[in-house]
Amino acid sequence: MVFSSNLFLFYFLPLALVLYYALPRRAKHLGLTALSYAFYGWANPLFMLILLASTVVDYFCGLTMAGRRLFRDSEPIEALEPGGPRSRRQKLALAISIVSNLSLLGFFKYFNFAVENYDALLASMGLEALQLDTALRIALPLGISFYTFQSMSYSIDVYRGQARAQRNFVDFACYVSMFPQLVAGPIIRFREVAGQLVQRTHTLEKFARGAAFISLGLAKKILLANPCGKIADSVFEAGSITMVQAWYGASAYAFQIYFDFSAYTDMAIGLGLMLGFVFPKNFDSPYHARSITDFWRRWHISLSTWLRDYLYIPLGGNRKGPTRTAINLGLVMLLGGLWHGASWNFVLWGALHGFLLGLERIRGRASLYHWLPVPMQVALTFGLVLITWVFFRSADLPSALSYLGTMF
Repeated sequence: MVFSSNLFLFYFLPLALVLYYALPRRAKHLGLTALSYAFYGWANPLFMLILLASTVVDYFCGLTMAGRRLFRDSEPIEALEPGGPRSRRQKLALAISIVSNLSLLGFFKYFNFAVENYDALLASMGLEALQLDTALRIALPLGISFYTFQSMSYSIDVYRGQARAQRNFVDFACYVSMFPQLVAGPIIRFREVAGQLVQRTHTLEKFARGAAFISLGLAKKILLANPCGKIADSVFEAGSITMVQAWYGASAYAFQIYFDFSAYTDMAIGLGLMLGFVFPKNFDSPYHARSITDFWRRWHISLSTWLRDYLYIPLGGNRKGPTRTAINLGLVMLLGGLWHGASWNFVLWGALHGFLLGLERIRGRASLYHWLPVPMQVALTFGLVLITWVFFRSADLPSALSYLGTMF
C-alpha cells in the first residue's frame, strides 16, 4: 500500500483518522499500532512477524540495559550516565540488539545477492554442480532497512545514555511501526519523538498543515516524479541512444528520484502532523549543494546523520587525521550504498560518493572547486551527482558502464 494509491487515500487514511480520533487518549497508541501493522501487512501478513520480532528484541534489550524488570519495578527509568562504565549484561544486551537487527536485515535483503554471486563464482571455476538451487529466493519485506535502523538506534541511544529505556511496550511498538514513516523513512530516532509519545497536541492548525504537506507531496509524486520517471525509463531501456539523450535521461532520473523521495517525506511529515507528531525534515534543497559534502548535509538527512552518529563517529570520525578520515568516509559510504540495495551498482555508487567525500576532506576544503563562482560550484556538484545516479538507475553494472560510455 503506497501513499499515492486510491486504496490508501480514499479508504485506509480516512478510516485510520476516524478510528484514531475516536479512541480515548490512553488507547490511541494501541489503535495506531494496530493500524500500522495492518498497513504493513497488507501485501504480506507474514512481514508483520519480522517487524514484531525486531520490536520485541529491542524492547527487552532496552529494559535490560536500564536494569529494569517488566511488571516488577514501578520506579521511573532514568537514562544511563553518558560515557559511564557498562556491565557485561548491558554490553550483551546491546550486542543482541545489533546482531539480531543486522541479521534480519542481512538475511532478507542480501540472501539473494549472496546466492547469485556464489553461483557466479562457482560457474567461473567450472563447478556448476555445487551451485545452490536458483529457485530458492527470499522475498524482501518492505521497509526493513528503515525500521531495523530505527529500532537499533533506540538500543544504542539507551546504552549511550542519550535516551531513557521505554517501559510501555505499546508506546515503543507504536514508535517502531508508525505507518507514516514505516516503509520509506525518514528514519526517526526515539529521542526525537520520546516526549511526543508521552504528550503531544492535536490541533486544527497541525491537521491543516498536515493536509497541506500531503497535498504537496502528492503533487510532487503525480505531477513531477512520475513524468520524469517515464522519460528516464524510456531512455534507460532504449536499445540505442545518443549522447544528448543519455544526459537527458540521467537528468530526468535525478529529478525523478528527488521528487519521488521528497514527496514521500512530505506526505510522511503531513501524516505525522495529522496524528499530532512533528517529524524532522529529510531534504534541504540538495541540488543547490556546492560540494559533495554539502550534498550529504541536504540529501536524506535522517540517513546521513544516522550513518554519521552510529558508524562514522565510532570508526574514529575525523579525530585521527585527514587520511584516516577519508578512509572512514569511504567505508561508511560503501556500507551506505549497500544499504540502499543488494547490487554491485549500489556498492559502486557508495564507493564513488565515499571517494569524493574523502578527497574533499583530504584537500581540507569545503569544495574541490571552491575558487569558482557559486553557480559553477552548484552546477559541477550536480554533474557529479548526476553521473553517480547512473549506477543507481541501471539494471546492472555492465548496463551502467555502457550508459556512461554513451554520455561521454
